[in-house]
Amino acid sequence: MTASTTPPTAAAVKPHPTVVTPRCRRAAAAASVWYLRVIALLNVLAVLSVPLRDRVRRHNEGEHFTPYLLTAGLVSAILALGLAVAMRRRKRAAWIFNTVLAALTLSVMVLWLLAPGEDPGFRQHWINWASAALTALFLLALLVGRTEFTSKGDRSNPRTALATLAGGTVLGSALGVALVQATGTGAGAGLSDRLGYVLSRFVTLDPSEKAARLIQVPGWVDGTLNVTAALVFLSVLYVAFRSPRGRVMLTEDDEARLRTLLDRHGERDSLGYFALRRDKAAVFSSSGKAAVTYRVVNGVSLASGDPVGDPEAWPGAIDAWLAEAQEHAWVPAVMGASEEAGVIYGRHGLSALELGDEAVVEIADFTLEGRAMRGVRQAHNRVRRAGYSVRVRRHEDVPEPEMARLVADADRWRDGATERGFSMALGRLGSPDDGRCVMVECHDAHGELRALLSFVPWGSKGLSLDLMRRDRDGDNGLVEFMVIELLRQADDVGLARVSLNFAMFRSVFERGDRLGAGPVQRVWRTTLGFCSRWWQIESLYRANAKYRPVWEPRFVLFRKSAELPRIALAAGRAEGFVTPPRLPALFRRRSRAA
Repeated sequence: MTASTTPPTAAAVKPHPTVVTPRCRRAAAAASVWYLRVIALLNVLAVLSVPLRDRVRRHNEGEHFTPYLLTAGLVSAILALGLAVAMRRRKRAAWIFNTVLAALTLSVMVLWLLAPGEDPGFRQHWINWASAALTALFLLALLVGRTEFTSKGDRSNPRTALATLAGGTVLGSALGVALVQATGTGAGAGLSDRLGYVLSRFVTLDPSEKAARLIQVPGWVDGTLNVTAALVFLSVLYVAFRSPRGRVMLTEDDEARLRTLLDRHGERDSLGYFALRRDKAAVFSSSGKAAVTYRVVNGVSLASGDPVGDPEAWPGAIDAWLAEAQEHAWVPAVMGASEEAGVIYGRHGLSALELGDEAVVEIADFTLEGRAMRGVRQAHNRVRRAGYSVRVRRHEDVPEPEMARLVADADRWRDGATERGFSMALGRLGSPDDGRCVMVECHDAHGELRALLSFVPWGSKGLSLDLMRRDRDGDNGLVEFMVIELLRQADDVGLARVSLNFAMFRSVFERGDRLGAGPVQRVWRTTLGFCSRWWQIESLYRANAKYRPVWEPRFVLFRKSAELPRIALAAGRAEGFVTPPRLPALFRRRSRAA
């Protein structure tokens, strides 16, 4: 007789409970960040409050010890704050740094508390045990939440941080010793004493008793030393935990895949062709049917326009882009997204803020008749009577020597040395790969070139303005004349619509000029008008509005409101409106050689 065994039912088999749930890991990671924030605040309060500073230091000098990083020092305050920022961005390097340092600190505490020869009163005092317990809890939170810290840093960060620390310390020490030598009073202080005074000021607000007894300097010297130390330490923290710079650019394979997607779905977005800028990178959905193009600027992964490709595959491309941003601790942001794309981005956790409007002229609806078009009609007729003419050609129809002269003229007429544009500029006039682009040339009565416009394809029946350059010695109204002539010759190029310049904050100018506009709208309108003295904000709106276009709203997308200033700075750099100071030529040559 054989014994039969009955297999256990599915209900009888209980899965092994997970020791640490994702919710616990997220809570532990958040707790570690808040611990560092609180410690940074306490250190700042101790720096500002003499009684609190004296008490903390008295504890740390032998009577007791305080929790991890609580030293009442300016350097500790900066370190804790910098680590809190890096940990909030889930930097793996910051987690490793905190884990190692907290483990060493806790080990020292435990050895002191359990040492057999130690004073029993020291072991029994509650402050020491509370400090050890808080440090242990912080270390436990780090270990529990370790999988939350996955953001990668730049490979060069460790050696760059060490070089910054060494160079900053040497230069700061040299400056400090020179100041102490020039302004200090006291007898018997040698070079080592002055250097010790400077280094002690770098670490804390008070020097050692010996240094204070030998050296007396004015208060502004001590302040200068403290500020120098803070700047050096902030620089070290920045380079130690900075995100990768995103050096990957558009490859030939990526460009070919994007062109295929644009051939199939290029009608959807007037900014789609600008995804082919070669200073961008592309991340594709798993199906390959959609892609998000972006550029990393100041730690911001800045995408522009809508995703390229099939809208049904947009979520996959957005997920891949956000995952890459999270992996490298980049701040995700989108400039100039349409309302349709903004809705899909919103489902992935991004918020939208209206940035402005794109002016789109529908050829079938455009007319020069009517009182509203009187100004444009008069400008067009005036320029035409002056003998100007316009020629419209595809780039592929322009002979190479003639294209070289057009590019040279466009560079000569450029306003400033910086090439502006990112979301609505291609940045490579005359490239043989862009043969379907359209060139609009304006010549005077003597046949001299006076202005040019370049448009990129928008699907098969549309154009989007890429470049606008004119000779400053030419007559006024050349641009209006060229646009009108392009619209009149639309059938020759097979056009149905043309996208002109983007008008930032258009609604503010339009509503602020209306009767009954509220005080907030009027103040906002006045502020933007003042800023238009340096940036072409209002003038672009006026230049576009005269064609009576259809206004298509465009949005900036972001994850957190606190990141908007950083996104605005990154967008300003990408568009060419904010230019960082240039390094001396010697350093630029060394950087390129490296």
